[in-house]
Parts: sequence; C-alpha cells; structure tokens
Amino acid sequence: MELFVVTLASLLAGFVDSIVGGGGLILVPALFATFPNTHPATLFGINKGASVWGTGIATWQYSRRVPMRWRALLPAAVAGFVASFGGAWLVTVISPEFLRRALPGVLLAVLAYTLVKKELGRQHTPRFTGTTEAVLASCIGAVIGFYDGFFGPGTGSFLVFLFVRLMGYDFLSASASAKLINTGTNVAALILFVSKGHIWWHFVLAMALANVTGSLLGTHLALKHGAGFVRVMFILVVSALILKTSYDAFLR
Repeated sequence: MELFVVTLASLLAGFVDSIVGGGGLILVPALFATFPNTHPATLFGINKGASVWGTGIATWQYSRRVPMRWRALLPAAVAGFVASFGGAWLVTVISPEFLRRALPGVLLAVLAYTLVKKELGRQHTPRFTGTTEAVLASCIGAVIGFYDGFFGPGTGSFLVFLFVRLMGYDFLSASASAKLINTGTNVAALILFVSKGHIWWHFVLAMALANVTGSLLGTHLALKHGAGFVRVMFILVVSALILKTSYDAFLR
C-alpha cells in the first residue's frame, strides 16, 4: 500500500512538474505522510530520485518543439548543479525550517504580480543576448539551484517566473528552460543524497517510471495548448503552493 500511494503521488507530481513546476507540492507531503518517522534527507533523496527522470524527459520533449537558448541555458544548468549540491549538503547539517514562514509571502508576491501583469509571459521577447543573457541565466540557476537543494518547494515555479519576468521569455519557453536547469539541480542533489546513503532504490524505481509517465502527459498538454495554458497552470500551482506552505508554516 505504501508503494502504491507514493507511486501515484509521483505520477501526479510528474504531470504537474512538467508543465510549470511544483511537483514537490504533491510528492514531498505524500512521502512525509507515508513515512513519518524517516529522516527528512532520505525522503528528499527519494523525491529527487524519482523526479529527476521526469524533468529530464520533459526537457527532451520541450527541446524538440520549443527553441532553446542553449548558450545561456547550459551555463545556467551548470550553475544550478553546483549550487544545488551545496544546498543539499547544507540540509544534511542544518534544518531548513526557518524558510517555512517566509515562503508563503514570497509566493503570494509572485502570484499577485502575475495576476496584475495580465500580459506577462504571453509573448516571447527575450531582453538579453550573448554574455549578458548567459550571466543572468546563470545567476538565476545558482540562486534557485541552492534553494532547490536546501529546501525545494516551488523551485520550478520560481524558475519559470524569473525567466518570464527577468529574461522576457513567454511561459512555454520559460517552462522548457526551467526543466533543463531543474534537471541539473535534481541530479546534483541526488548525487549528494546517494553518497550519504539517503535513498531507497526499491521505491525510487517504481516512482521514477510513474513520474516519467506523468511528465510525458503534462508536456504533451503544454506543447499542445501553448503559453496561455502554462500561465493558467502556473497561477493554479502557485495558489496551491501558497495554501500548502501557509498551512505548514502557521497551522501545523
């Protein structure tokens, strides 16, 4: 029964994560609820072990249909990888609990800005090129990569928002870009958790297959319906994240 519950959660997480991020909103609480006495680092390791395959497949699917700005995104993915490794190491040393109370407010600001700026992310008009674009993308990758390794909830959504707001991408292109960087951050965190023994492979294998299945379904819908659909999903996922993180921070 435990394997069934977390595998189903992984399927749903892969679906949501492939469109706009936020799969951790589903999978991480499911893992904590199913295994309440397990070390958090082990549960984060299981989450990364499953989700890295979904984000990787989503990146490949998007790259076949969406123009990817590789000269900016590859350095950003490397920066995210390195920073995520640092964040994952830190979470094995200190608790990320202090972030719980700040996160709902940050997410609320992101949601409010997106709702007010109704044309935000509807048109793909990159603001930068060359070295400037690569440096800014790498800064985004490093900051959010560290956050992903250390804490994680909303990583994909933060990446999407920053690529839309700062880089001028539309929501579809931002989601595709976010998947590449998120794959790098997931790989880094997974390497760290595995090296520390925080992984249960007998759960990860089934969950990874489910995550990939959900990812394929979500990517198909995003590519079919475009930036407007991804924007709507972004608003829904961030709203759900606000509710979940507020409950975790103030009511539990």
